[in-house]
Amino acid sequence: MSAARKTRRERVSWGVSDVGRKRKTNEDALFVDDDLGLYMVADGMGGHAAGEIASREATSTIYGMIKQALRDFGELRGPLSEARSRAACQLMESAIQAATSIIYSMAELDRQKAGMGTTISALLLLGDYGIIGHVGDSRIYRVVGESFEQMTEDHSLIAWQLKQGLISEEEAMVSPYRNVITRAVGNRDHVEVDTTVFPVEKNARFLLCSDGLHGYLRSGDIVPTVKIGGETAVRQFVDLANQRGGKDNITVILVELN
Repeated sequence: MSAARKTRRERVSWGVSDVGRKRKTNEDALFVDDDLGLYMVADGMGGHAAGEIASREATSTIYGMIKQALRDFGELRGPLSEARSRAACQLMESAIQAATSIIYSMAELDRQKAGMGTTISALLLLGDYGIIGHVGDSRIYRVVGESFEQMTEDHSLIAWQLKQGLISEEEAMVSPYRNVITRAVGNRDHVEVDTTVFPVEKNARFLLCSDGLHGYLRSGDIVPTVKIGGETAVRQFVDLANQRGGKDNITVILVELN
């Protein structure tokens, strides 16, 4: 298990990644940088350690691209124009597309890694606004007061079937296709990226996690655990997933705004 924590006056974050109880290796990756305001969870896939490579390469590439772009971009303050909002989304999408291209090229050069890829859920806090970039079935939740909101939509076969009314929630819980995702970073040379720009409340908290956690989460777990705060909260989330099965790698980031 590894943990990361960085501090800044406006925000503080904690991150933990755990192998779980069934897997021999951890193919998840996390990234936290409070100074930059960037947080990422990636859940890799592919044989011969390719999933681990994909998730690590994705977070590293996205970080490098965003850090460079922000030198000229500046923060988002006050009323946001449509053009500025589009530019913010483009910044995030370009970084994720760059990661997609690099991972795909790596797999082309090494056929043992063919088809490797990763999910990515990235949150960039930039002044009065947040920017989300999302591919796959990792998730970002926002908690304000006693309520929470899932801010990302799973790109998975199960999510699509539920949206189309083809299966029930109960059937989804036991479906053999729960791990089938419909979008990933790197298994093709281009990917459709969901991006969102939204105003950030002063006391908001954000939970980023791989499906190794949210596959076990119940709606009543999220707010009480997040309100515990700090490293205790993220480790409690990991313990919860392991106690309920721990079938996958478990990665959690908690971001608190002051």
